[in-house]
Amino acid sequence: MPTDDPIGNLIEYCNEKGRICPMPVYWNELFGMLKNKKRVGSSWEPPLPLILAAWYETSAMLKQLRLIDHIKWAEKQGQLNEISDYLRGLKDEQWFHLGD
Repeated sequence: MPTDDPIGNLIEYCNEKGRICPMPVYWNELFGMLKNKKRVGSSWEPPLPLILAAWYETSAMLKQLRLIDHIKWAEKQGQLNEISDYLRGLKDEQWFHLGD
């Protein structure tokens, strides 16, 4: 049931139907959309999407949590609507699902 919590609604949407995170190419595209990314030492803020070698070494739960980090970053940058539209516009096959 939708609430007045836009972040909560988006996170709930991203977790429906066994969704975990966008498939790597789409997650990388989403990351590219995020404003004000910056290098912090050898890392990034927000943290990089868990793609490439990390894709195979990372649990579904950690992938979900990293996507939530990106959603929260988008909200802080005033991009929640843009990122929400992007994620909600992905086709089912463009998502990684639990059990894939």
